[in-house]
Amino acid sequence: MFTSFHEPGKDGLHFLYSYDGYKWDSLPGSFLTPVVGKDKIMRDPSIAKGPDGVFHLVWTTSWKGDKGFGYTYSSDLQHWKPQQFIPVMENEPATANVWAPELYYDEDEKQFIIIWASCIPGRFEKGIEEETNNHRMYYTVTKDFKSFSPAKLFLDPGFSVIDATIVKTGMQEYTLVLKDNTRNERDLKVAFAKHPLGPYSNPSAAFTGKLTEGPTVLNNGKEWLIYYDDYGNKKYGAVSTTDFHHFKDITGQISVPVGHKHGTVFKARRKILNQIK
Repeated sequence: MFTSFHEPGKDGLHFLYSYDGYKWDSLPGSFLTPVVGKDKIMRDPSIAKGPDGVFHLVWTTSWKGDKGFGYTYSSDLQHWKPQQFIPVMENEPATANVWAPELYYDEDEKQFIIIWASCIPGRFEKGIEEETNNHRMYYTVTKDFKSFSPAKLFLDPGFSVIDATIVKTGMQEYTLVLKDNTRNERDLKVAFAKHPLGPYSNPSAAFTGKLTEGPTVLNNGKEWLIYYDDYGNKKYGAVSTTDFHHFKDITGQISVPVGHKHGTVFKARRKILNQIK
């Protein structure tokens, strides 16, 4: 299944589903209306399933002004617990925003890692970006979504970075797919580490064209598929790879409904999907 939002993000959580990872269909309607945060929107919804089968959901609640993200959970993707606002950057009063929180379940440490992009004006070397658009990636960890570790810097590649997602690609091998958000790039790159929290290598050259963001990754058994929001062309794009060093454009082989925006792919039992349908 594939989480989704539709612009401008007021109507909340949407879903797509697929049986092969290539052809996607919409499930009609919204499954959760956002009620937390300054702007009370839902952008960039990310779902990860815990070992107990519970689905945890985080999302962007505002463009600017919020120092946290939205959170809730469900066992069936239809009935959700009361929404919470998790103020992960409250100890950084100059924080301009909290964007695109992304969930990753670390099986080794039996904890959830949540990474997101924030801009703290004046904190990092300015580069070519305005101070209000000079993002870095931060993280927190939690075992129960009640207590969270203090937010720490996750990735500073020396440029403005947003929309990162962690992928376990081997026994002790992790790949980070990220967006270089500098004006001359605005494309997707990868970095590598031996631990999900890094340290990550210097990012690669871009493997997508410009004006691309919101990557999510799935494994179809033979290769990895990286979906991304090709917002410059108002559609979804995808590449396939076996090693995250060589990439093949498969946009012509996929089908994603129009209007679908920045979400994440996750697995759900067919029984749960059938109950929704």
